[in-house]
Amino acid sequence: MDERTGRGTAATGRRGRRAGRSVRSAAALLAGGLVAAIAGAPAAAAAPVLATAAGDYPATVRIDTVSPRTAHENDTVTVTVTVANSGAEKLKSPTLKVRQPNQSRPMTARSELALVATRSTPSNTYDGVALDSPAPELGDLEPGQSRTVPVSLPVSALRAKETGSYELAVDVWGSTGDEKPHSLGIARTYLPFQGRTAAKPSEVAVVWPLTHTPVLVAQTMPDADQTPVLRDDSLAAELTGDGRLNRLVEIGATMPGLTWAIDPNLLDTVYAMTKAYRVQKPGTLGDSAREDNTVQGGGRDAATAWLAKLRQALSAPGTEVVSLPYADPDLASIAHNGAGLKGMDAALRKAVTAGQITTELRLSVDAHSDVAWPYQGWLDQRTAAVSAAAGGRVLLVNGDSMPESDKLSYTPGAARSIGNGQTAVVSDPVLAGPFQHDLAADSDRTAAEQRFLAESLAIAHQEPEHPRGLLVLPARALTVGTAQALHDAMQSASGNGGWVTPVTLQKVAEEKPDPNANADVPGTYPPEAAGSELSSAELAETMSLQDGVDQLLTILTQPERVRGSFGAAMVRAMSTEWRDRPQEGREYRAGVQRYLTNLKSAVRVPTKTMVTLPGDNATLLVSVKNDLTQSVGNLELRISSAQQNRLKIDYPIQPVVLDATTSRTFRFPAEAQVNGPVLVTAQLWTTGPNAQPYGEPVVFTVDVTSVASGVTYVIASGTVLMILAGVRFSLQRKKRRATGEADEDPDRPLDGAEGAPSDAEPPSGSGDTDRVAGDEKVDH
Repeated sequence: MDERTGRGTAATGRRGRRAGRSVRSAAALLAGGLVAAIAGAPAAAAAPVLATAAGDYPATVRIDTVSPRTAHENDTVTVTVTVANSGAEKLKSPTLKVRQPNQSRPMTARSELALVATRSTPSNTYDGVALDSPAPELGDLEPGQSRTVPVSLPVSALRAKETGSYELAVDVWGSTGDEKPHSLGIARTYLPFQGRTAAKPSEVAVVWPLTHTPVLVAQTMPDADQTPVLRDDSLAAELTGDGRLNRLVEIGATMPGLTWAIDPNLLDTVYAMTKAYRVQKPGTLGDSAREDNTVQGGGRDAATAWLAKLRQALSAPGTEVVSLPYADPDLASIAHNGAGLKGMDAALRKAVTAGQITTELRLSVDAHSDVAWPYQGWLDQRTAAVSAAAGGRVLLVNGDSMPESDKLSYTPGAARSIGNGQTAVVSDPVLAGPFQHDLAADSDRTAAEQRFLAESLAIAHQEPEHPRGLLVLPARALTVGTAQALHDAMQSASGNGGWVTPVTLQKVAEEKPDPNANADVPGTYPPEAAGSELSSAELAETMSLQDGVDQLLTILTQPERVRGSFGAAMVRAMSTEWRDRPQEGREYRAGVQRYLTNLKSAVRVPTKTMVTLPGDNATLLVSVKNDLTQSVGNLELRISSAQQNRLKIDYPIQPVVLDATTSRTFRFPAEAQVNGPVLVTAQLWTTGPNAQPYGEPVVFTVDVTSVASGVTYVIASGTVLMILAGVRFSLQRKKRRATGEADEDPDRPLDGAEGAPSDAEPPSGSGDTDRVAGDEKVDH
């Protein structure tokens, strides 16, 4: 496009916006006033409040406010301008001057708007001629000094007659030495003008996110109410006064046709705060919650009021509620690094279902749960597939993921059919770009609002009889300043302007897709976004928690006290919110893992090293301890000897049932064959068809010190005597038979002594000794 003739198309505008990416840093550095996001660059930050000037342009100029934002015939426009001396020399007698555009026609092509944003230094050719009036004097400015002044002029001075946007440029004239006064710096913005020509309004959907970094943890207090526990109390400050979430609800409540995108985990957390709740003390992230390591939370009143305020806002006619999956899991990270993990698909589906139930329950509204919002709207084929598996029928997409062809001469509608039953609703990167950042300063908000108004006006007049549905997708962590700017921009475009109609996301998503629009989902993911993803190791570690949780649940008599809290904590560990807070995310995941480990190890066999067994037949004593606050069962204790030939354990398996916070000792009969040490292993096992070891095995040494070997000698000698007696008796009978003698009384003593009493007591000794030795037992 030839800017001097004002002719161009949206195609050249696309090229102009792409060229603008490479120069936006210079524009911010030297111009310092036009805070405009170049198309396709949502990551570009707004210009600083006071940018550093350099070279021939030592003055930094910013436009703080424009009133009215949209001008009409016979209006007077007032611009508040701040000038700062960013150079090393005094600015002598500087004055402000407004440029009158060279062209008497407005900028109607988006390409023209883009080129204005790329200019960095004052230009008589493109910026027009400086008007002699108004020209307020600023007074000398020493290095580092700044001054703010208002400048008012009639709209007619800008030659504004036709509908469209006009460049509004203000520069500083003066000198730093003896040279003639000249331009020392410039700031530019846009002034939309609503003339007699009107167009059918574009339908614009705005997504209004309510999200927060997870603070609810898996722990609950060991009381009957299971009092919830938060890792910190930061959320309380956001729910009241000028807190971010409180202001978002207040601002959003005044916007018609708004689509609220809400993280159900936030609602659960706030609801928990409406009752008594506790907050972990520093350094106790993975510990079981107790009175001594937590403090009472202080946000009960704020949480109660905020929920009531939100319910009231959502009751407005035309309002739409989108329930994000519970805890807003990072779909892109899962797609790239965790899609094949065991249980991941099921976890995502549960997060979607639980999210919708939670949202509708906490807010008493109907909520859509078929909307997927990948991180910053970046989409690739794998992310789309994972979103589909989780039920994501509508995808919120950053326009830079699916850029339009240079050959397209207009801005198409946002809805695109991408196959697999999915619709991508693509956010226009220029309309949404400025709202991806924290617009805290007045100048930042003004620049974003004026750019939005100019761009949306240009879109409406591209095809005045064929309005399109558009999407504005702000940052997930929408700040108060940015929310206010988006509110004011939509209000001006739909109210005083009339070229925008606010509608819901569903309305835009259901529009017939433009066949000329780009519907190709890219196969690659931006490297700059991939760098902040959750890693394969982090996702695998999180999903592996489920096995430990499942095993813990099998032994609990009240598994419901643990099941829900751990399931939610696992999804929170994969939240998109950790993208911008990676260290906090790592700490949260470590806390969940540590807490699970603590719970599982609360049921254990206490460590022992040496047991002395002072006999061949004895009893081994092994204890099992339950430090949990509920009873456990479905367990058994198994004892095994490393050398069965030396130490045999009878009945080596015994069932284990323990009340809360108790310990029990189990008795295992053992039989030793020889003296010396033998290794014994004690291991808890779960019961049932899928029995598994529970906890770590405890290995200890059993030292056998006194096998009763004398018993063997007594038995052996007794046997020999009996044999000898039998031989003697047999020989005597043979002798008597040979001599013809009759047998004597067979019951008489073998010595045959006559006169020996028949009822004589046996001599004391071996008989009692055998009995005592055979019955000896030692408990240990």
